[in-house]
Amino acid sequence: MVARVPERRLPDVMRGWPIADMLLHSRETGRVDVTELDADPLRQLSMWLDAARAAGQPMPEAMTIASATGDGVPSARLVVLRGLRRGLVFFTDCESDKGAELAANPQAAAVLHWLVPAHRQVRVAGPTQRVSQDEADEYWSTRTRAVRLSAAASRQSRVVASRTVLETQVRETLRRHPGGADVPRPERWGGFRVLPSRVEFWQESPDGLHDRINYRPGGSGWIIERLSP
Repeated sequence: MVARVPERRLPDVMRGWPIADMLLHSRETGRVDVTELDADPLRQLSMWLDAARAAGQPMPEAMTIASATGDGVPSARLVVLRGLRRGLVFFTDCESDKGAELAANPQAAAVLHWLVPAHRQVRVAGPTQRVSQDEADEYWSTRTRAVRLSAAASRQSRVVASRTVLETQVRETLRRHPGGADVPRPERWGGFRVLPSRVEFWQESPDGLHDRINYRPGGSGWIIERLSP
């Protein structure tokens, strides 16, 4: 059986209003105005991320990353946003499918989506670069023993005969590194940074005139403009 998604309706108080009155009362719908956003899109993203955390959004750092092969075949998956240092940072096995795609075609698109404190999404697109060895080492050191063992033993995206094979590889890694505390970061394991060349902030409006605020480079900073929904 297909679940029905309830239709979003205008609040009762807004029904029957002429459009001019609806626009006059836009503040009551929590709409977004260009003048209220930070001049820097990464700072604005950080503020929306903090608001989602504070409101109890489950795993607000979940982020879709889309990449493409050298001949343009796209793919997408969820990763975890691990920082906003000069861009959107995530970590992975760099020999995985996404690592190979980003090596061949170093461009990516990212999407973050939240339902609280408002229905929002942020879209980012731009070139990518590998994070530094120091950054990768720093993050690797924060991972739990079990996760370090799994990452060291598994070659992400490779075909494997069974889960038993994976578990055997983890035991072999543990045998080489008793206790698992000193498992070194594999050379293939690191991270990527998406360097924004375009950032769009979207927020739902109950009247269907959703807010879309776009940042694009201009001069020495960013041009901020409203898009039609």
